[in-house]
Amino acid sequence: MRARFMITVSALALVATPASAGVRHPSVVSPDPVNHTPHVLDGIVNALALVGNTVVVGGEFSSVKSGASTFRRANLFAFDLTTGRITPFAPFLDGPVNALAAGANGTVYAGGSFSRGVAAFSVPSGSPIPSFGATAYGGEITSLVRRGAHLYVGGDFSHIGRAQRTALARLDASTGAVDPAFDVAVGGGRSEGDPKVHAMAATKDRLILDGSFTTLGGQPRDQLGQIDLKTGKVARWRTNAYAPHCRDGFPSYVRGLDVSPDGSYFVVVTTGGAAPKTGKLCDTAARFETYAKGTNVKPTWVNHTGGDSLYSVAVTGAAVYVGGHQRWMDNPLGKDSAGPGAVPREGIAALHPRTGKALGFNPGRERGIGVKAFLAVKKGLLVGSDTTKLGHEYHARVGMFPMP
Repeated sequence: MRARFMITVSALALVATPASAGVRHPSVVSPDPVNHTPHVLDGIVNALALVGNTVVVGGEFSSVKSGASTFRRANLFAFDLTTGRITPFAPFLDGPVNALAAGANGTVYAGGSFSRGVAAFSVPSGSPIPSFGATAYGGEITSLVRRGAHLYVGGDFSHIGRAQRTALARLDASTGAVDPAFDVAVGGGRSEGDPKVHAMAATKDRLILDGSFTTLGGQPRDQLGQIDLKTGKVARWRTNAYAPHCRDGFPSYVRGLDVSPDGSYFVVVTTGGAAPKTGKLCDTAARFETYAKGTNVKPTWVNHTGGDSLYSVAVTGAAVYVGGHQRWMDNPLGKDSAGPGAVPREGIAALHPRTGKALGFNPGRERGIGVKAFLAVKKGLLVGSDTTKLGHEYHARVGMFPMP
């Protein structure tokens, strides 16, 4: 099925450049959101990317507003990071956007459940990149990671173009062609249906991924694993932390994932239901060391919400930001309640990178479904969700906490 947009520009070379590491912040962001971000008037924001000074926003929505002006936007729009002005960037996508990744030369990749599943656009014009010809079949794309000349795509698809790839593929970042040298099989979906990659993050030599699977490259890997990017093979790193089952209805419960700016550790957040005194990582944030040895790597720390889902995480060095529809953190004994030691952190929290304990940052946000997207930038932390209150102010579905 062809995507419903017209290719209106000549080919633009996507010159490969090294992807930057995660943004490191010198301190925790301010709890007072900036006033100039635009508003998404319906639906949900699922993904954010920064291209130059332009923030690209993806999700499932139809209209956005800046100042007194309202604009029609089909699941994708962009605004100026400094002023909040909505740009002319307005591709038409006939389905939700789940993931974004900044490209080279003022471009951005989008992945989701629209017709082609994956596409590349010029920023700020919004014109499709005609040289990028990838199309996903058999499912949606949920995660994108660009590393230099490569674009890693994850989801629950079965094919990219004519190449059979289940849930994970590596594409040429310029053409969208599937890399035949990279074919790590994702297998054993824990829920009904095919295996699925939920989230990915990368260091200079590792691709970390989580999702509904029990094997990677034929090796046991329950919901979380790593791929050595030097070899294109599954890394020896392994944990059984997510092998246990959580509540019925959540056979797979891992969700967001982000790696530290120096690549030395990463944090996974989950749903699944409260599990006090069981040792299970349901409804938690957990830190793991990227290069730890052993056949069953244990988390460095775990922070429990006590019964509420976490969907997104951003690691900045100064803090680990987690978002969902949680009511509390530091709540290992809570069961949809505030257990001993629990601290209120409605919808968003910052955790200490070394201890995992909640920091004082507590701006509050309307809970709703939850935070589906974080993006750390030099100026602060962008937040995307389905609700309209952030830091006790009106910020519809997108906002930013600035650096102090």
